Parts: sequence; C-alpha cells; structure tokens
Amino acid sequence: MLEIWCVEDDESIREIEMYTLQTMNFKTRSFENGTSFFKALKEKKPDLVILDLMLPDEDGSDILRRIRGNSATKELPVIIASAKTAEYDKVKNLDSGADDYLTKPFGMMEMVSRVKAVLRRTQRREEKDRIERDGVKILLKRHEVLVNGEEIELTLKEYGLLKLLITHPETVFSREEIMDQIWETGFYGETRTVDVHVRTLRQKLSEAGKHIETVRGVGYRYHEGN
Repeated sequence: MLEIWCVEDDESIREIEMYTLQTMNFKTRSFENGTSFFKALKEKKPDLVILDLMLPDEDGSDILRRIRGNSATKELPVIIASAKTAEYDKVKNLDSGADDYLTKPFGMMEMVSRVKAVLRRTQRREEKDRIERDGVKILLKRHEVLVNGEEIELTLKEYGLLKLLITHPETVFSREEIMDQIWETGFYGETRTVDVHVRTLRQKLSEAGKHIETVRGVGYRYHEGN
C-alpha cells in the first residue's frame, strides 16, 4: 500500500486530507510542522508528500529545498498545497522541484487525482532507472542490487557482469566478449578471470544464481524463468 504524508498545520485540513486518501486505499501519516516531518523522514521515506507552505516553524519552500538538496530524498514526489495563489509562488516552488501545486481551497477529489497523476509519472521514471527479472532488481542510479528485496554487495566487475547478462536475456556472450565489455579493451588477463567472477556472482545471488547459465564451449547467458 502506497503511503502519503501530509505536512499541514491546520488540523481540520490535515484530517480531511488524510481521511480522503485513506478512503482511496492510501496509507497516511500527518505532521503539523517541519521539525516532526524531518524527524520521521530520517527513519522512513513515504511515496509522496503533500506540503503546505505556511507552517509555524519553517516555510514550506525551505522544506522543499531541503528535500531536493538531500541525495536520499531528492527524488521524493512533493505536491505543494497552499493558500498562496500568486503566480510568483507557483513558479518559484515548481522551479524549486515541486511536482505539482494545489491552491486552497481545493476539492478532495482533485487532490486525489493530482496525487495519482504524480505517482504515475514517478513510477514511469523509476521503471527507467531499474532492471528487474526473476527476483533480481538492479537500481541503476544507486548501483545497488537486491535479490528478493534484500540488498547484496557486489564488486564493480560483478555488478557490470550481472548488468550485461540480465539486460540481454538469452543472449550468449563468449568469455572474450565479456572481458572486452567489462574489463574493457586492452585488458590482457586470462579468460579464466571471467569464470571466477561468474562463480562468485552466482554464490552471491543465491537461488537466483541459477539463471546465469554456462553455455559449454562458448560462454555464459542469463536465462529467464524457471
């Protein structure tokens, strides 16, 4: 279930935002100021934030800049919800990285529609930044690999080898081709090096390692499915 956080100091608005989102099968959490929001953000990251601008302890525009300035949260979707209707405020916050801008008062169904639209855009963006097959997920921007949701530690060469094979399923690569692409042209090491890296990669992938198949007399391929 996707989780939406509402940062809003007006209790009545905060409650109706949360109630509406919950009826649309979103998990919600609310904060009345920036301090409590950032404290929670250290422990967990939501799928989207609805952010008021006029908060008691910190301006919402500053909160947005802090979110975008942190590598851990810079991609976090944020919708501004504010009574500030001037074009300057809209442009300022959209240029600062807001994904959308809602002006108060707004209808709850409009809010839900905007939330869903931003989440769709975010999902499409994330799909371009990852590769996922047979329980193996590669997060390209982070250079991270997860197997059934658990992160595994790979060396740079193991990561490159996995990425090469998994992005070309069923394609057989010779040891020489692998060395040329992963170790780059000009490396004159033994092709046995490839075998060693394949073996350790399979071990680290555990059960998913079976998808890296040896093609006898040729090289290796990634085989999808069982």
